[in-house]
Amino acid sequence: MSMSVPAREVWKELRTNPLAKYGVATAVTAISLVLLRKWIAGGVCRSRIRLDGKTVVITGANTGIGKETARDLALRGARVVMACRDMRRGEKAASEVRRSTGNGNVVVRQLDLSSLASVREFASKLSATEDRLDILINNAGVMMCPRSLTEDGFETQLGVNHLAHFLLTMLLLDMLKSSAPSRVVNVSSIAHVGGKINFEDLFYNKTPYDSLVSYRQSKLANLLFSRELARRTRAYGVSAFALHPGVIRTELGRYVETRYPLLSALLRAPALLLMKTPKQGAQTTIYCAVTEGLEMHTGCYFSDCKLKEPAPEGKDDLAAMRLWDFSAKLVGYNEED
Repeated sequence: MSMSVPAREVWKELRTNPLAKYGVATAVTAISLVLLRKWIAGGVCRSRIRLDGKTVVITGANTGIGKETARDLALRGARVVMACRDMRRGEKAASEVRRSTGNGNVVVRQLDLSSLASVREFASKLSATEDRLDILINNAGVMMCPRSLTEDGFETQLGVNHLAHFLLTMLLLDMLKSSAPSRVVNVSSIAHVGGKINFEDLFYNKTPYDSLVSYRQSKLANLLFSRELARRTRAYGVSAFALHPGVIRTELGRYVETRYPLLSALLRAPALLLMKTPKQGAQTTIYCAVTEGLEMHTGCYFSDCKLKEPAPEGKDDLAAMRLWDFSAKLVGYNEED
């Protein structure tokens, strides 16, 4: 079949006119970028469920995906407790959330996850001042920081990302049980892939410290904790979920930028295109917190608002039970707490 006259003329114009070529190339590039951004943005939580009368605690809620999660849940009518280390920044973020959502029931409480004393104080005050807890979102964390120790002598990444959240969850478990059906949402990462819980040297006192290896260990711990917590609390109506939020433009990567300044500078512009925004990165957290019927998937792993298969190391139930026992001993938790 021969080309129609108009089509031949258009093709001739494209071949001979540089401006036409440029225009087509620009249009194709623009469309490709839009499609790429849409793909990178990932899933969106479509639930319209209201949370009036519900209470939510979010750690690390003053910035990044924690703040966007707080904003979304406040819009749904929840009472939101923003657990933050820096009260000044926390109050500023809470003010912005109140103003943007019209929900005045957003409060800030101090929580320093590098201190178990702070965790215990936060849990004690919350139990004394709140009559229920429907959703606990363990969101705060550090990523690939230089080796350092918490107040209690734990390697910082495992101490902040896992051990402090383990203790916090245990201390608030009675509230979660009495408010059932309730949920615990642990922000893990795809970095759990290839991770290993080094039970013989959890804090790298004997082996050389590698910030990425340590980060992977802490994110694997988040996932294994979710599995074991789900197993232990399913009968009480408490569900637990772990998730990968995506690669996001937040303050979490500040240590990576410090460690690799030249590489970070070179990748800054591409990163704007290839990373999720905090609002996009919060979608799977929100999905796990509010989606109806998710209880049947307690203990599971999610990404882009979908159920995903974790790496084999993330399904090791023996390691999960062992990690639970190690964690309880390290933080000084027993059932009588």
